[in-house]
Amino acid sequence: MPAYPELRLKPHVHKRVLHGSPWIYSNEIEMDGAARSIEPGEIVRLMGADGHALGVAMFNRHSLIAARIISRDPKVRVDVAYLTKVLNRALQIRERLFDAPYYRLIHAEADGLPGVIIDRFGDVLVAQLNSAGADRFGSQLLEALAQAVAPTTVVLRNDTPARQTEGLASLFEVPVGQLTGPIEVLENGARYFADLESGQKTGWFYDQRINRSWAAKFAKGHRVLDCYSFSGGFTVQSALAGAQEVIAIDRSQTALDLAAKAAAANGVADSCRFVKREALTQMADLAKEKENFGLVIADPPAFVKSKKNLAQGLKGYRKVARLAASLVAPEGALFIASCSHHADPVSFAEQVKRGLNDAGREGRILYSGGAGPDHPVHPALPETSYLKAMLLALN
Repeated sequence: MPAYPELRLKPHVHKRVLHGSPWIYSNEIEMDGAARSIEPGEIVRLMGADGHALGVAMFNRHSLIAARIISRDPKVRVDVAYLTKVLNRALQIRERLFDAPYYRLIHAEADGLPGVIIDRFGDVLVAQLNSAGADRFGSQLLEALAQAVAPTTVVLRNDTPARQTEGLASLFEVPVGQLTGPIEVLENGARYFADLESGQKTGWFYDQRINRSWAAKFAKGHRVLDCYSFSGGFTVQSALAGAQEVIAIDRSQTALDLAAKAAAANGVADSCRFVKREALTQMADLAKEKENFGLVIADPPAFVKSKKNLAQGLKGYRKVARLAASLVAPEGALFIASCSHHADPVSFAEQVKRGLNDAGREGRILYSGGAGPDHPVHPALPETSYLKAMLLALN
């Protein structure tokens, strides 16, 4: 059994752990001298108040989520061999789901690697190490990736806000291979381009893959408005589906340039137009001009960054729903999404309903979904189920 330091929980806390929770908060730990001497990110053996071993975890006394369980087996040694085993299991699942190696390979706790996000772009991997423990075994993870995937390039986008809460520095590295510019992404039969260095998150949003296909079903023969278009995922899918015209709106010129490049690569540049502007402002102006579209897509960034701004963020989704609905032509369709995990599905759906009422529109929900299967959900961690998407046919 590995000689990991022991971390003891307060009485009764172990019941929550036994019920499946992978997170232990700082106020649930006996923070004695021994616990305070453990280095941030170090692997510990988690012990119940009764002395019963509950598994192994990564520990950071400076974080609110102080311990993150890696395995329920207290005898597990977290080394290159173990990490390779976890990666191979995740790889096996993705290879059953997808025909091409373009997907999220590791989705943090749901894939058994707390705080680790890895997206795959063919032979290129982009990783985010968002916890002190993940950062601590980063070099071992690189070795395991070499064995499991053998990538030509690995990019570390360690620049997320989550790292700040863990007391980690923000940095960007390419420890394996080299990065020479935007990289190609294959999705739903289309070609896209991702900026792995300065694009949002890892450079691409694989989580909307299925939802892009659903929205595109209502694009044929219609004008389409894609708000918060980013690098053109919904834009190109809509154009390929036969849209008469697609107008993509985003405030990032870099993202719009990548979207335009994707449109050209897929032979649909003539039917796509790109507008650099704040989406809410553009939607409001289009509404004043009495413009309408057969399909309106609204996929905004997270409006609810924390619980304290939940009410304000929900009002934001209501406003987006109102403006977007007002631009949908009679018998047209609206696709709207939220990536804020603090906004639960019921609350989000309520704001969409109110937004439709504000716009004087009625309709029916055709599809409600979330992220694709390469973003698995941990059964005891609702935070891993963050994306909410709705496709509505409006009257």
